[in-house]
Amino acid sequence: MIQSYLPHIKNGQSANFFLMAGPCAIEGEDIALRIAEKIVTITDKLNIPYIFKGSYRKANRSRVDSFTGIGDEKALKILEKVGQTFGVPTVTDIHESHEAALAAAYVDVLQIPAFLCRQTELLVAAAETGKVVNIKKGQFLSAESMKFAVDKVIDSGNNKVFLTDRGNTFGYQDLIVDFRGIPQMKAFQVPTVMDCTHSLQQPNQTSGVTGGKPELIETIAKAAIAVGADGLFIETHPDPANAKSDGANMLHLDLLEGLLTKLVRVREAIL
Repeated sequence: MIQSYLPHIKNGQSANFFLMAGPCAIEGEDIALRIAEKIVTITDKLNIPYIFKGSYRKANRSRVDSFTGIGDEKALKILEKVGQTFGVPTVTDIHESHEAALAAAYVDVLQIPAFLCRQTELLVAAAETGKVVNIKKGQFLSAESMKFAVDKVIDSGNNKVFLTDRGNTFGYQDLIVDFRGIPQMKAFQVPTVMDCTHSLQQPNQTSGVTGGKPELIETIAKAAIAVGADGLFIETHPDPANAKSDGANMLHLDLLEGLLTKLVRVREAIL
């Protein structure tokens, strides 16, 4: 199914899950290319279809002095260069309807952040670009309720929709994953993805910096594959402690190959 959405995706005929992975935010050209090169090498070795992920701008931040980006056009051009250099599709977030056409000129997949998944104008604008639209499930919504978000995109003339689960709010400062949501969203006949890193966030910390539990990324990923997720979303960085955004819940890049190797075996076991 992934190849019908993105015909130029590498390893698209594979029976493996597909992967959306990269840094949380585009921090610069050199580091983006370095991360992409490493992931492309790993995913080619394991025959995993791969989409490079990087946010060109971070709009939802805890504090006004938090990193938001290096400049929209500069970051989008880096995403475009990654795609052209390695022959992979790219995905980035958009936050307002006027951003859809701007980002669509540079990337293959437009991602709707979880907090914005009910914003009709945003979903319609993304759909009208003709790009693939990845909608993250709101932390405040059930899996079943995401049918209405899918319908907004399809009713706007675009059938290329992903749904991504990223956990549900649990109290004020934690999230929990209900794995029933994967088959429930797959029932809408769209590719369904598990966000293995944001689902381990610990938001609203008193420091104003979001926390996380990256040691549980493998647990979330294995469970997601076991219940039938079509794809995985993993933010990764060569130095998470010094990443400019979401470092607390990112996977260290050096750990990615080992994790994916295990996940391919899980996938083989359930086919």
